[in-house]
Amino acid sequence: MLDLRPNCECCDKDLPPSADDAMICTFECTFCRDCVETVLKGVCPNCGGNFSPRPIRPVKLLEKYPPSKTRVLKHGGCVGE
Repeated sequence: MLDLRPNCECCDKDLPPSADDAMICTFECTFCRDCVETVLKGVCPNCGGNFSPRPIRPVKLLEKYPPSKTRVLKHGGCVGE
C-alpha cells in the first residue's frame, strides 16, 4: 500500500491524496512535478531512480487506507542536487 506522503521532499509543498502533480520513485520518495522537472531533472536525489505520477487513491478508500501524515523533507531542500 502506498504511503501517499503529504508533501514534496524538496519544497515542502502540500500534496494531498488528490494531488495530480505528485510524483514518486520506486521507493515512494515524493516530490511535486515542478521540483522533479526543474530542480531534479527527473532523477530521484535519494535513490537515483526515475519518477512516475503518484496514483490518486479513490476518496471512498481514504478512510480505510488513510494517507501518511509524516512529512519528509530533505535537509536544506534539493538545491544543488
